[in-house]
Order: sequence, then C-alpha cells, then structure tokens
Amino acid sequence: MSTGAPATDLTATPPAAGRFNVGTLLREPLVGPLVALVIAIVIFSAISDSFLNPQNVSLILQQSVVVGILAVGQTLIILTSGIDLSIGAVAVFGTIVMAQSAGAYGPVVALGSTLLVCVLFGAINGGLVTTLRLPPFIVTLGTFTAILAGTRLLAGSETYRVEKGPLTFLGTSFRIGSFSTTFGVVTMLLVYLGMWYALSQTAWGKHIYAVGGNPQAADLLGIKSGRVLLSVYIATGVIAAIAAWAALGRIPNADPNAYQNANLETITAVVIGGTSLFGGRGGVVGTLVGTLIVGVLRNGLTQAGVDSLYQNIATGILVIVAVAVDQFARRRSQ
Repeated sequence: MSTGAPATDLTATPPAAGRFNVGTLLREPLVGPLVALVIAIVIFSAISDSFLNPQNVSLILQQSVVVGILAVGQTLIILTSGIDLSIGAVAVFGTIVMAQSAGAYGPVVALGSTLLVCVLFGAINGGLVTTLRLPPFIVTLGTFTAILAGTRLLAGSETYRVEKGPLTFLGTSFRIGSFSTTFGVVTMLLVYLGMWYALSQTAWGKHIYAVGGNPQAADLLGIKSGRVLLSVYIATGVIAAIAAWAALGRIPNADPNAYQNANLETITAVVIGGTSLFGGRGGVVGTLVGTLIVGVLRNGLTQAGVDSLYQNIATGILVIVAVAVDQFARRRSQ
C-alpha cells in the first residue's frame, strides 16, 4: 500500500552503512537516463569535433526549450498514471491567441489572455477526467482534435508575425563568458526547478505521487484524488501558456501548424527520463535529462549526416527500450 511518500528524482533507499549498493543505485529511475546521456555525448563528441562547441551546446538547449517546458506538464499527468495528448495543441492555440490579442490590446492583455485560455483547456481536461471518470487518453485525444481544428479556424489558416518586444523576450540572448544562451533556456530551467521543489518538498507533490501510485490507498489516507487530478491539469495549462510564450521567443510567428509532434515528443522525453507510465514513479529531473537526450540525439545525428527519418526511427526505438525497462523494473518491484 502506498504511503503517499514521493518517489522523487533525488531520493533513494539508503544502502547499508559503509557499503556501496550497486543494485539499489541501478534501481533509481534517474541513473539509466543519465548514463544514456553521457554515452550519447561521448559518442557524438568522437564523431564530430564541433559537437561540444559552446555554440552547438547552446543550440541544443534552445531547440529543447518549448518541448522541454511542455514535458514538465506531461510529467505531472503521467505521474498520476494519465497521459495528455493535447498539451502541444493547447500551446499552439495559445500562440495564436497571444498574437491576435497583442495586435488589438497590447502585450500585457495578450499574455493574460493566453494564460486564461490555456488554464481553461486544462480545467476542461481535468474536469472531464475527474467528474465523468473518463480515461485521460480518450479525453485528451478528443480535446486535441477539437483544439487543433479550433486553432486553424481562429487563425484562418494564416500565420501571424509578432513584433519584437515583450512577447519575443524569451528569445533574447545574453552571454555568460564565451557561452551564449537565451532567456527561454533560463525560463525552462526555472520551470524545472520550481516543479522539482513542488513535487519533492510540498504536500501537493506527495499527493500527486500517492494518487498516481495507488489511488485507492490515497483515498484511504484522506487525499482528495479528484482535487489533486484537477489541480494537475490546471497546472499543466499554466505550463502550456509559458511554452506558448517561449515558442514566440524562438520563432516570432504564430503558426497554427507549428509543433505538430509536440504531444508525442513530450511523452518521449518523459518516458526516456525514467518516469513510469503506470504513475507514481519518476519526476522532472529525469524528464529534463530525457529532453536533453532527445536534443543531443537529434543534433548529433544531424551533424553525422543522418536523415531525419532515421532519426525518428532511432528515437522510437529508444522509447520502446525505455518502456521495456520500466516494465521490467515494475515487475521486479512487485
């Protein structure tokens, strides 16, 4: 029976005093992804002399910003043993709302409107899951289809250019010594840091792990599972709004056809990062590592001259391996 204690990224069952317990270490969800990331970096560094150049490292981080932020929300959903197929579509809808509102009412109203709309979508998803007790996969598949169509109707299948200013601020670059990065990268890291704290240091985070690990036990402990789930979907809406802002920083065009694969890419990052699809195990630190693995893999294969179709095949295989490892670890723990 679950006690509600989070299986966070940074905690582990302590080994016996004075002994290094390799078995315990290998059971940690974060170890595998970290090893995979290091191996990928070593391989691509050997293949390309420019792979570890500061400019290329910065490029990998910048290319990971939007999906990386969205993957934080996806982590929350998967920790509750759900899945969100609509999170990318919500963010794209947010970019259209932001661009249109900015032209009519200014950037402050645009940001506020985007936040409101994205939170509303999150609340709708959460409400359908908790009130009607529908499977999250079915709910978010339905809202994904509706939001995707709504985005194109709202945009009239047109792309809206956003003027340089507050809405593109997260794309502004700055230097730390010889290393150049953007405020979007900083924002992504702050989102991860904030959510790591929320999951590992607050009662809300412990309740998320409890509900995802064993909802029946969570109910017996007095945890309001419905409220927890609804709050998770609302938080995911907030994260989607931040991702929409970051997207306009990356490319100052609100395109209704952008980030078509973001939903699947976020799931990929979360699963590769060691979060269990069965809920209650993993966390955002692993998701950050998973996001970086995907970024490193795509960048390294591109530098090696590998076609993007083969890159997708490699990523798909990696996901299958990650899920297989998760299944194996889950059976061993039972």
